[in-house]
Amino acid sequence: MDLLSLADVEAARELISGVVKKTPLIPSRLLAEITGVPAWLKCENQQRAGSYKVRGAYTRIARLSDAERKRGVVAASAGNHAQGVALAAGLLGARSTVFMPEGAPLPKVTATRGYGAAIEYAGTSVDDALDAAHQFAAETGAVLIHPFDHPDVIAGQGTVGLEILEQLPEAATIVTATGGGGLISGLAVAAKALRPDIRIVGVQASGAAAYPPSLAAGAPVKLDRGVTIADGIAVLRPGDLTFAHVSKLVDEIVTVTDEDLSAALLVLLERHKMVVEPAGAAAVAALLTGACVVPSTGPVVAILSGGNIDPMLLLRVIEHGLASAGRFLRLAVRCDDRPGALARLLGEIADQRANVVDVSHSRQSPRLSFGEAEVALSVETRGPDHSAALISALRGSGYRVDPLSF
Repeated sequence: MDLLSLADVEAARELISGVVKKTPLIPSRLLAEITGVPAWLKCENQQRAGSYKVRGAYTRIARLSDAERKRGVVAASAGNHAQGVALAAGLLGARSTVFMPEGAPLPKVTATRGYGAAIEYAGTSVDDALDAAHQFAAETGAVLIHPFDHPDVIAGQGTVGLEILEQLPEAATIVTATGGGGLISGLAVAAKALRPDIRIVGVQASGAAAYPPSLAAGAPVKLDRGVTIADGIAVLRPGDLTFAHVSKLVDEIVTVTDEDLSAALLVLLERHKMVVEPAGAAAVAALLTGACVVPSTGPVVAILSGGNIDPMLLLRVIEHGLASAGRFLRLAVRCDDRPGALARLLGEIADQRANVVDVSHSRQSPRLSFGEAEVALSVETRGPDHSAALISALRGSGYRVDPLSF
């Protein structure tokens, strides 16, 4: 299978010039301290439609004939490709239909519709939606705009790599979220052509990581299921074309957990004032956890691939990230069922300088002995050591304390 060339990516850049933003590349002192090399963030979360996806979508639709565009375009996506296709189609005068999995984030659905696309729901995964989009294309003549497995899409996404090496020619490692593989394929084509020594590392969510088994098998392997908060990279099977690029050009694929993604999202929000979605935080998660080991040969760039996050999910992810960082506890504490017992418990927590976020008091659980009550608490702390000290102090005062999961 023929791979794309640098000329293909450069041609895509000419095509999308004036349509997409040249997104900022900003330094990260925190990541530099962790990795031991200069570290930078490529802010595709600030791209039009909130992610890099518009690059590939516009390239693909712009290269359709007038007759093809008149038939309309169809896409399948959990949200970012959907918005990219809807925006690009609107700019180019084509009617767009997008199939989204049930449960796709509401803000992504609303934004996609706002860009002018008709929305249809199909299945519970991007792969289910893609099957429906193929069927729609066969029945109506609409042109399928694949989210990753097409040369034009890959070439468009590869323009991110051109920008990075223009902004930071000495970059030694580029790390990016990886779902189906369109971004990392285009990125690798451009970067490896300009700098054969550069390292390209992909990051997948461990609950939906199709590339490790595929690379081990030497061909795309479809997962039975994918469960992750990172809907943007929850793809069950690599594309044939993207797999060919990844297997030949990408140096490493690593995985991170949802807890890692939550912690990275929180770091980006607190330390860099960056709003990203879980998939957009994947590269940073890999650097924070050490899943991606960075050589000391030069700077590392982490791509923030998207910023389209549901505010309700953001609230939950922040709470989860605080818990992963040891700064947020949920506890079940048993105490005497008598007047003043709850006040004394809360007083002990206050003495430890922890902050109670919410509290629930129960006297009727079958787990409780006669004369006992159970108090469920959510508590903010300063970190793991403070959390451990709080639990130790409560137990030292005679309370039975059980940490609860989130």
